[in-house]
Amino acid sequence: MTRILFLCVANSARSQIAEGLGRALLPASVEVASAGSNPGTLNPASVAVMAEIGFDISGHYSKGLDAVAPETADLIVTLCAEEVCPYVPGHVRRLHWPITDPAVPPGTAITADDLLARFRSAREDIRGRIEALALLLDLPDGLDRA
Repeated sequence: MTRILFLCVANSARSQIAEGLGRALLPASVEVASAGSNPGTLNPASVAVMAEIGFDISGHYSKGLDAVAPETADLIVTLCAEEVCPYVPGHVRRLHWPITDPAVPPGTAITADDLLARFRSAREDIRGRIEALALLLDLPDGLDRA
């Protein structure tokens, strides 16, 4: 069993989308979780854009690092762009996917359509990366995966 942990700051958008897509697109031998260094609240736009493509993450909630045992991860994927990503010390494979946070600060003037477009863009970026990762994780036995 391979354990992948998706990390960002608030665990409200990018890492939640990655967790949902990871569970749907990665092989059954992969356990997927997500967390944030400063957890907030699951963003409703994350739920909406995932529902558009048939994935229900409405039961997800924002979690801190202490809730997911990061030291047990085989691979940690950070999804921060402008922010300082959480760092988990130790010997673990790491990937960094610099994806801009689709959420906007409270009080920012933006239409609902523009907000959803930002979340869709992040979702599709994450989906493409997870699909590529799935191909790498699904190598035939006997090949070096390092």
